[in-house]
Amino acid sequence: MKMSIAILALFGFSTMVMAQEGTAPVQDQHVPVAQYSYSTHLDVAKVISQTEVADVCGVVPMRMTYEDSQGKRHILAYEVMGTGCSNG
Repeated sequence: MKMSIAILALFGFSTMVMAQEGTAPVQDQHVPVAQYSYSTHLDVAKVISQTEVADVCGVVPMRMTYEDSQGKRHILAYEVMGTGCSNG
């Protein structure tokens, strides 16, 4: 009986965790994504989150969520070179 309760609790907990994965925080869902260009003026006071650089040899998309000096949240899309290139 205790084992079945523990298994049921485990399934319930893992369902909650899976439901939370992949969802943006509520405050990020209504923030428009700005595409970076060289003329973009950036006012970054605090970086909230940033995507990981992919381990490929090539240009990969990135996103950075940040707050400006006024406390307003922004999402910036830009591109970087992946980390999978070797010098050999």
